[in-house]
Amino acid sequence: MKNILVTGGAGFIGSHLVRLLVNKYTNYNIVNMDVLTYAGNLENLKDIEDKKNYSFVKCNICDVRKVNQVFEKYRIDSVIHLAAESHVDRSIKDPFLFAQTNVMGTLNLLQAAKGQWNGNFSNHLFYHVSTDEVYGSLGDEGFFTEQTSYDPHSPYSASKASSDHFVRAFHHTYGLPILISNCSNNYGSFQFPEKLIPLFINNIINNESLPIYGNGENVRDWLFVDDHVRAIDFIFNKGKLGETYNIGGFNQWKNIDLIKLIIKTADRLLGRQEGTSDKLIAYVKDRPGHDVRYAIDSTKLEKELGWKPSVQFEEGIEKTVIWYLNNKEWLNNVISGDYQKYYEKMYKN
Repeated sequence: MKNILVTGGAGFIGSHLVRLLVNKYTNYNIVNMDVLTYAGNLENLKDIEDKKNYSFVKCNICDVRKVNQVFEKYRIDSVIHLAAESHVDRSIKDPFLFAQTNVMGTLNLLQAAKGQWNGNFSNHLFYHVSTDEVYGSLGDEGFFTEQTSYDPHSPYSASKASSDHFVRAFHHTYGLPILISNCSNNYGSFQFPEKLIPLFINNIINNESLPIYGNGENVRDWLFVDDHVRAIDFIFNKGKLGETYNIGGFNQWKNIDLIKLIIKTADRLLGRQEGTSDKLIAYVKDRPGHDVRYAIDSTKLEKELGWKPSVQFEEGIEKTVIWYLNNKEWLNNVISGDYQKYYEKMYKN
């Protein structure tokens, strides 16, 4: 029996992880703790909300008293920490919010774990989920590895880098059993439509502009969300304490080529003539500090734990576009904000 706290479990990656854990480990109690900001959506988990081994708690990770209450009430022995502000554009506009949530919130969880476990760290684990953006930017060649020096370029990546350092500090200073993973860009179902792929799918559906920063030459490594949460499961169960594991898709795409693939796929699935939506492409002023290229080397994860990505990008994009086309009600609820009423309906007496 394990009592696992998943923070940010109503978000995009978190909801996929919670679903995997609840369905796969029926003898584990999975506690989903989420403050339900704009990106947290309990409708993502409607299919498991009545499972006996699942509980939801609305809580801000910065709330010291309530976080400790959750640890005590559910006798938490393991944490998988995903809760974070994650949108780079938002971090540029409000860096303080990112420092508060991503740095101070993580520190609060670490303190709660250390205090509640009271030095008895056997069969306990604090697993921190982070990003490849902490490494900065690459040139035309090379990959981020677990030994790459940190060089964050945005308030978002700076806040995540800081939280990574705090997690490692608690391991080295107090002996807290920790794991860290740094992942590349995720895509798939249930992603909030401020992120590139769902935003562009929605805009193609509605014949709206497809804004591309700069010249569209920025390169990202893309990882299907189901592959990511499968990797988290591998690391949680088999990872070596104190270690970091990079999770990537070995799947680099220039933004402009990615967008053309989405257009081609969406136009075909919408019954439109190929290239119909090309006219929607609009180049806009590049954002400040825009990293040129990310690419992750997941060799360590593959060799030590046996994980590798299972979904090819074209296949993943096809699945993702189909999901959004088949779930227009979910998409419309998110865009309108109506999804935020679900908590009131389901959890408020």
